[in-house]
Amino acid sequence: MTVYRILQPLIDKVEKAKSIRSPGWRGSRLSIKTRDGNDLQVEHSNQVWQCDHTLVDVLLVDRHGKLLSRPWLTTVIDSYSRCIMGINLGYDAPSSKVVALALRHAILPKQYGSDYGLNEEWGTSGLPQHFYTDGGKDFRSNHLQQIGVQLGFVRHLRDRPSEGGSVERPFKTLNTELFSTLPGYTGSNIQQRPEEAENEACLTLHQLEKILVRYIVDNYNQRIDARMGDQTRFQRWESGLIAAPDLLSERELDICLMKQTRRHIQRGGYLQFENLMYRGENLAGYAGEKVVLRYDPRDITTIMIYCTEGDKEVFLTRAYAQDLETEELSLDEAKASSRKVREAGQAVNNRSILAEVREREVFPTQKKTKKERQKLEQTELKKSKQPIPIEPEELDEAVSTEVETEPEMPEVFDYEQMREDYGW
Repeated sequence: MTVYRILQPLIDKVEKAKSIRSPGWRGSRLSIKTRDGNDLQVEHSNQVWQCDHTLVDVLLVDRHGKLLSRPWLTTVIDSYSRCIMGINLGYDAPSSKVVALALRHAILPKQYGSDYGLNEEWGTSGLPQHFYTDGGKDFRSNHLQQIGVQLGFVRHLRDRPSEGGSVERPFKTLNTELFSTLPGYTGSNIQQRPEEAENEACLTLHQLEKILVRYIVDNYNQRIDARMGDQTRFQRWESGLIAAPDLLSERELDICLMKQTRRHIQRGGYLQFENLMYRGENLAGYAGEKVVLRYDPRDITTIMIYCTEGDKEVFLTRAYAQDLETEELSLDEAKASSRKVREAGQAVNNRSILAEVREREVFPTQKKTKKERQKLEQTELKKSKQPIPIEPEELDEAVSTEVETEPEMPEVFDYEQMREDYGW
């Protein structure tokens, strides 16, 4: 009897697992298993989203026709309908930043110009309740945890690799039906690579993005999935909604997806981040206090400053990198510029970093590395999309510290940053 009591829960769990079908299959029970031993019952659209990355098997070129490399594709899939909710296509390897960009695209309503030649609308948007992924470092990051808290979804890791079929199957379909038909197709491994792949490569990142969007919107999401009866993926997503999709403004969403760190306010309202000195209005009164910085890694010339009141973050102001207000500088570029300045034996500060940036602009005809050309292509793709206006926020009336004159920028050492840079 004792043995029976011990074994019966295990037997029940096995029998239950046998009765549950994979998400998207017809039947009354849809479930996915999480690493912590739970079963997520998938019952409606925008309940469980899955995300994964793949290296696209197509070689791309820059705008001048010079060979670059294969881009990364990140997709977000709705488990209930199998709709592709959003994507991110670019040269950056998988990271929390890439996941955030794919989530941003999935969450917002999507609109494309006539140059995309779409017959249908993408149509999907909203927020997930659960976010289901493999155990990669990008999905276990503090940044993604922060995003989950901000947007109100729960992160889950797969129980085992075989549980990722819903998000991996579209990659196979895309490869078979789309990528294999394009110039520059490399095959899925080196043995299958066509000899003419490098010679035939002629698509830019922007051109591939247009082709991919057209395929997803007019083809993939509009097709009937054999496991779902007679509804297309988009029809199943639409009919499976239990409420209108949650809508966030682009501004609200961008703030939620920003990375964050903490720094101390220095005398005069200055603070230092990534070897750059910033200053924001009304910060002088917070000298000595530790504040929260939110920043977009794609451009860190402007950062957002918050103070903590209890368990809430209260917006204070924007801070701007001194002398770099009219520039656009990514986090990676700032790190690279700091490294070059340091290697040249110069002091690393705003002026020396600005000089290094300007030097690159003065000699645009210099031979660029593959990484620099990839960055240019991603910038062009970003510019081709609708810009996101970020409107100024009203400052809390309680925050008021008058600064009559613009003080000279002091030389301040950020020991937290120095510990990161030098490994102290």
